[in-house]
Amino acid sequence: MPFPTHVTPQARASLADVHFTPYWLDSPARPACGPALTSDIEADLVVVGGGFSGLWAAYLATERFPDWHVVLLEGDRVAAGATGRNGGFIAASLTHGLGNGMARWPADMARLTSLGLANLDAIEGTVLAEGIDCDFQRSGELDVAVAPYQVDGLREMHEQAVALGLDYEFLDAAQVRARVNSPTYQAGVLDRHGVAMADPARLAWGLADACRRRGVDIHEGTCVTELEDQSSAMRVVTDFGSVRTPRVALGTSAYPPLLRRLGYYIVPVYDSVLMTEPLSVAQREAIGWRDRFGIGDAGNQFHYYRITHDGRILWGGYDASFYGSFNPMHERKSAPFARLAEHFRYTFPQLDGLRFTHAWAGAIDTCSRFSAFWGTAYSGKVSYSLGFTGLGTGASRFGANVMLDLLSGEQTERTALEMVRTKPIPFPPEPLRSLGIGITRRAIDKADRNEGRRNLWLRTLDRVGLGFDS
Repeated sequence: MPFPTHVTPQARASLADVHFTPYWLDSPARPACGPALTSDIEADLVVVGGGFSGLWAAYLATERFPDWHVVLLEGDRVAAGATGRNGGFIAASLTHGLGNGMARWPADMARLTSLGLANLDAIEGTVLAEGIDCDFQRSGELDVAVAPYQVDGLREMHEQAVALGLDYEFLDAAQVRARVNSPTYQAGVLDRHGVAMADPARLAWGLADACRRRGVDIHEGTCVTELEDQSSAMRVVTDFGSVRTPRVALGTSAYPPLLRRLGYYIVPVYDSVLMTEPLSVAQREAIGWRDRFGIGDAGNQFHYYRITHDGRILWGGYDASFYGSFNPMHERKSAPFARLAEHFRYTFPQLDGLRFTHAWAGAIDTCSRFSAFWGTAYSGKVSYSLGFTGLGTGASRFGANVMLDLLSGEQTERTALEMVRTKPIPFPPEPLRSLGIGITRRAIDKADRNEGRRNLWLRTLDRVGLGFDS
């Protein structure tokens, strides 16, 4: 059965006490804003962006190039953007899932899978070595079919995973409902080791502290306004100061890019999230969700959800809203939150009456291949990593290493990958961009309500490498 399109009074009532702020950032542990850059300085590397891409680039630079003086510039506060607004799923996948990777880089998937697992292991190692208190749990993830037609897709994913040597288990309806009890579940695939859960904001704040201990200068409240080429170096211009440097790493996610060319490859798509109040013991027993693995359903427009350390359910996804521009005002659109609340009631009717305490949204740096891409500018003095399309919490570390490879001129196993050497297909200019995205969103909604059957528009996008899901 498709998810309901109407919103009941009960769903609206569950939002009565909601605060429009990210749960992760609504914390007394949130650090005060650090000092802005107010002078002209020099550095060996400037990192732009205080999210995961930028923090990992700065941290890894201190490991790989310990003699470099690294400066990180953040326009707001560390983790204020997508990093502090996501679900906290840290996936080993570098390709936005097995299906997307197999469709685009089948010859490299064994290497990409191995590199992705090593990347996740390294994240866990850093959390332990640096003593980062972020509720890191190597919990795994459960993908669930919520309509009969999705079961075959999960079987195919399971077969692909097993062929690559991954520890995946296929579960029938009774087996999956024994783990988490929802009347919507038809089957599931459990990935035991390829996904971790964490508090993403605390992870970012811990990384920032680790960077500072290693000598990185972090300037918050420091907007970069211009990149100025000075032949042998770059001048990174901010509101009240500048940095002269031979190397710049850009980790700006869905924010308006400093390189104009990147605007052709990225669109900001807004994802919405709700957080419930803590479940009682009886409510937790009613759904039988005893473990900490994350869950995602197999629709084109999918939901993702997880249990937090204090027994809340984070519930996000489904709507991928494109408004044509990047603007924080888009984060307060009410319709996606109401739909999410209704879909929660539909998935877990045993929890009727449970209220939501937090609602928030954030922009995802979406590209046409749904996974990161890289490149350089200004004769190799600038590198960038973008396009994670909502699965960058883990892959951003890998992406940061690629940026450092490109800036240092190193030929590595990473730079040899076709995924790294190629770019996604650019989006068309406006108004064709908005028109095409609108047609596509309506088409995938129709597919989800028509047993997954993709119409001519979606099949055409598939053939040219623009197959779309939310």
